[in-house]
Amino acid sequence: MAAAQGRRSDGAGGMDEPKETEGGVGHEEAAPPPFRAAVEALRAARLRPQIVVEPTRPPQRLAPYAYALEATVVDGDQDLADGRLVLLHDPAGHEAWRGTFRLVTLVRAELEPEMAADPLLPEVCWSWLTGALQARGLTYGEPSGTVTRASSHYFGGLATRPSASQIEIRASWTPREGLGGAPDTAAHLAAWCDLLAQVAGLPPAGPGDASVVTLPQRRGPQSR
Repeated sequence: MAAAQGRRSDGAGGMDEPKETEGGVGHEEAAPPPFRAAVEALRAARLRPQIVVEPTRPPQRLAPYAYALEATVVDGDQDLADGRLVLLHDPAGHEAWRGTFRLVTLVRAELEPEMAADPLLPEVCWSWLTGALQARGLTYGEPSGTVTRASSHYFGGLATRPSASQIEIRASWTPREGLGGAPDTAAHLAAWCDLLAQVAGLPPAGPGDASVVTLPQRRGPQSR
């Protein structure tokens, strides 16, 4: 899977490196109940079939406990977009998060050059993230992030390749904790997948999403 590999620096850096397991840090059975509940909700979430989600190794030293997922938006044998979502947990709380949990993400996709040249594209992409969270009725705090667009032009032996443009969204936010101290991570994952689908140019998942504006289909998506 050509999932995005990104790392945020707004976590609890500088901690001793914990012992790592697949998809998480430390021995999960020894983790606090809120973190175990949040991870179990992520594992049990049901998502639209075009999005393939798998656990992956989380970044280290950002928090005492972490769990990570990578996802690819698939259309037949083509990958339209990919991303990574990391759940961080510090039972003692974190000043920058203003909470004990933090969600960190990287989403990226190829764009048509004409779309990449739109001066309003960064603001629109950021609104897709916040709109996806709001559409799911989620409350969150301390959002931060960047939207980056890049273009590649080929020369010499690569001159026959067409120009390529890419959008990349890096973001983090603090999910509000519910009963038992765990946030509704399944709903946050669903909102994140809504963002992935939107960036990939997929049609809305249901009639209630008819107002969602998506990117047009990109030229030459990556083959799996």
